[in-house]
Amino acid sequence: MALTESAIGRIYAYCEGLQASDVHLSSAEPPRFRVQGNLETFAEFPAMDSESVDAIAMELGLTTLPIGCPDGTERVRKELFSRGSIDGAVTSPTGVRYRFNIFRENGGTAIALRRLESELKSLDELGLPARLADFCDLADGLVLVTGPAGSGKSTTLATLMDIINGTRRAHIVTVEDPVEYVHSSRLSLVHQRQIGRDARTFSEALVSALRQDPDVILLGEARDLDTIRTAITAAETGHLVFATMHAGDAAGAIERLAGVFPAEEQTSIRHQLALVLRGVIAQRLLPGSGSKRVAAVELLVNTTGVANLIATGRTAQICSALETGQSAGMIPLDAALADLVRRGEISESTAMASSHRPESFAKRLHQMRG
Repeated sequence: MALTESAIGRIYAYCEGLQASDVHLSSAEPPRFRVQGNLETFAEFPAMDSESVDAIAMELGLTTLPIGCPDGTERVRKELFSRGSIDGAVTSPTGVRYRFNIFRENGGTAIALRRLESELKSLDELGLPARLADFCDLADGLVLVTGPAGSGKSTTLATLMDIINGTRRAHIVTVEDPVEYVHSSRLSLVHQRQIGRDARTFSEALVSALRQDPDVILLGEARDLDTIRTAITAAETGHLVFATMHAGDAAGAIERLAGVFPAEEQTSIRHQLALVLRGVIAQRLLPGSGSKRVAAVELLVNTTGVANLIATGRTAQICSALETGQSAGMIPLDAALADLVRRGEISESTAMASSHRPESFAKRLHQMRG
């Protein structure tokens, strides 16, 4: 496909018309659109040549640079060759936000685009538990949103920030890579910082945020020791911190967070976590019975009993705590899956494949139906 002024615009429009979640652009390949979880090609888009992909990559890459950066194209090219990939976000002509990753592969360039929701939705519209809104009222502490890539973590965080923005007179500072959902200040004052454009690293931006009089801090990803250490300190010192990380369930998130620290710090960091953690939202998106994917959410609330398990390193018992803590607002994954099956939103086979304990899930579903 020869690049024209409207080439990327046509791709945006097609993606939005299909309600595709992702677009992949590669040299000698037609654009591929992910529709209901499957990558599809369409006759309207023949194979792209390398010049077209490179030109789109440069156009997107320029949006990641600080405003007024000289020699932008050359800087994007050097960064791509030195790092191998570039992250960013862009708005289409119709106002739809896209997250992108430009990466080198097999000597060429490829692009992955993720379409974001045009408008922020409510928890109910996203199929998320109303109980999540309780975290927005907290004065301080750490709230983790976990799940595999593409599980909707960023969307959940954006919705929680939108609730705070509309209900609290607070200063919200976000540190993201990239900024995905743009928030306009309403009752709250919102400042959004993008790594690479507005700050060099997550750790530096987070340290800087503590000097910006924040009430709420959104951390796009807890990805390294210094960042995690600063996030815990921020939660200890009177700030409400929301952060994402990749983990399959609530117990795994706690272990992964603690496991980043050296062995000699394990005991002290577990005691700190026991004090500052407020909850873990572990989610995944599953194929629904209709055309959309459905969110299944495991919710851990840090009660006194859970805090004791964290402090003493007995995270393996958190699954049991989830089962017995439903009166405190906790939601075990199997309970969430069984409820989705009962409501006809997902199939029993989909739920069974997603359960960590299929036998326990089957028993729960039987009891629910009985």
